[in-house]
Amino acid sequence: MENATKCIHAGYQPKNGESRMIPIIQSTTFKYDTSEDMGKLFDLEASGYFYTRLQNPTNDMVAGKICALEGGTAAMLTSSGQAANFFATFNIAQNGDHIVASSSIYGGTFNLFNVTMRKMGVDFTFISPDASDEEIQAAFKPNTKAVFGETIANPALTIFDIERWAKIAHKNGVPLIVDNTFATPINCRPFEWGADIVTHSTTKYLDGHDATVGGCIVDSGKFDWMAHAEKFPGLCTPDESYHGITYATKFGKEGAFITKCTAQLMRDFGSIQAPMNAYLLNLGIESLPVRIKQHCANGQAVAEFLASHKNVAWVNYPGLKGNKYYELAQKYMPNGTCGVVSFGVKGGRKTAEKFMKNLKLAMIATHVADARTCVLHPASATHRQLTDEELVACGVGPDMVRFSCGIEATEDILADLKQALEAI
Repeated sequence: MENATKCIHAGYQPKNGESRMIPIIQSTTFKYDTSEDMGKLFDLEASGYFYTRLQNPTNDMVAGKICALEGGTAAMLTSSGQAANFFATFNIAQNGDHIVASSSIYGGTFNLFNVTMRKMGVDFTFISPDASDEEIQAAFKPNTKAVFGETIANPALTIFDIERWAKIAHKNGVPLIVDNTFATPINCRPFEWGADIVTHSTTKYLDGHDATVGGCIVDSGKFDWMAHAEKFPGLCTPDESYHGITYATKFGKEGAFITKCTAQLMRDFGSIQAPMNAYLLNLGIESLPVRIKQHCANGQAVAEFLASHKNVAWVNYPGLKGNKYYELAQKYMPNGTCGVVSFGVKGGRKTAEKFMKNLKLAMIATHVADARTCVLHPASATHRQLTDEELVACGVGPDMVRFSCGIEATEDILADLKQALEAI
């Protein structure tokens, strides 16, 4: 089944007389006939639901759809993309552990790793995605538990060489976690290139309508935790907080990671996505293949227009020939990358701010990757907590403008850009 079809049908198959649409199970709790029945659920001896803070049927249907799109074996929804990246890393790295991460990642994720998770005792080493194999290898430590990168970095638009980083991660006996938010499984499926865990901010293209905040974690089911049992005691030794279950032996490669993430982290942190939000997310996913084509077409047209404009200093878009990441983009995303274009306006920060004020169709907003074209100055907004050195490391200069192409008519977007640039 093609992904375009899975966007409509995966995750939920109604039976005779049942709702054609995914039902919204807007309930915190679920009724059982006996205490023994519920006890089996708490012991993970039976499948079912007992409290929405851990799992909910609506959420699981939508997670199942995203899992099918990515080609994974298990998935879970979270309350946000930040929660997804936190859960995905903290599920295998604890106090005293270490993670190798690409330095070119979303500023919020960088702050999560570099500040908040460091306070929790997890150490990080940030390496340029363009680093040599030798430089990446040198970043590993005996306590390294995972490698992390973004398929298309937000907003630097660097392309992560998934296959190369996966080989290095596996050589060191650890999984590769890839945030696939910008590419979506329509344009890239990281598992096919060796990634082990995929995360999403479903708030972006998957939702597509600027309506719901959410995240998702998908497990490929391919990483052999027991083959590296000494590195992953949380998965490979009994969990005394959950009846002594050893997740890797009870649920195997296909289910251990997500089961532990649910039974431990979702239980304790409660970062669940509301069932109503999951329902709205599903509506967005149904139109994802159609929308992504228009996002990418608009992104390509905007990049080509900006590249030839006299008031534009530089343009960064992986779909442009001559772009540093063009060849990698063709390898991993031959059908298109995303609708986000980064560029600099001649005259620096103040001129960039004036340009943004002149825009009429494009909205100044912190959001990105939805149906409406929006624009942002990252150094003043999403990345303002970073130092100049950290900004440079993330590929976000002070003059950068992040332009997220929506699905409006291409001609209208270009006309808006033209008048705004001419006005400066």
